Amino acid sequence: MLSDAPSYALHPIAIANTPFREKFAIPRQPRLAPAVQGRLQLLPPYDDPKAVAGLEQVSHLWLTFVFHQTLTQADKPHLQVRPPRLGGNQKLGVFASRATHRPNNLGLSVVELVAVEPGVLVVSGLDLLDGTPIVDIRPYVPYADQVEEAHNHIAPMPPADIEVRFSPTAKAQALSAEQRLQQPVMAVIEQCLAQDPKPAYQQPGPEREYGVRLWDFNLVWHYPEPHTICVLRLEA
Repeated sequence: MLSDAPSYALHPIAIANTPFREKFAIPRQPRLAPAVQGRLQLLPPYDDPKAVAGLEQVSHLWLTFVFHQTLTQADKPHLQVRPPRLGGNQKLGVFASRATHRPNNLGLSVVELVAVEPGVLVVSGLDLLDGTPIVDIRPYVPYADQVEEAHNHIAPMPPADIEVRFSPTAKAQALSAEQRLQQPVMAVIEQCLAQDPKPAYQQPGPEREYGVRLWDFNLVWHYPEPHTICVLRLEA
């Protein structure tokens, strides 16, 4: 039986516009791909300049958002999850992980504030799917939010990056996309793929190709050898 405690409604205050059109290959934590930049489109009445007055004095923000494509059914709560960090096979209690299957579908990320524009916050280092509803924005306060003695023995260090190469075709296409989109396409691709987005239990051969939608193109890569990614092409 689920608790009969009062329930509460949440309403988006902004929508995130990001390069990520699919959940696959999104950084598993914020700030692991600092080149990724996005825009938070503030919704009425919070698109009023009064709502962001003073925010230009802040370098980083806490975003509370909804995992809108990973909605947990109320009658089937996830008590345990399989974190990618543990290979996708080992179970942990939901509260011991940062998996997307949350009891109330809420996520929390810290991002860098790049610019404050009319009705828009430009941020970087984000790990959000395009169209993600934002339900709260708060300033990061270093003296209160940074805990120097904190530890997490489940994930004590960032995962080691793997090598990412570009085929000549992919490199030329990525550089062309940078000019067209005015975005650091090559850096975003490299930083996202360096985290090895495939499930840890998969050991693909070089003949298997992976793909994901970024911006307006499909990114295709393979593993020519273990622990190495080669970007093959960008498809329209």
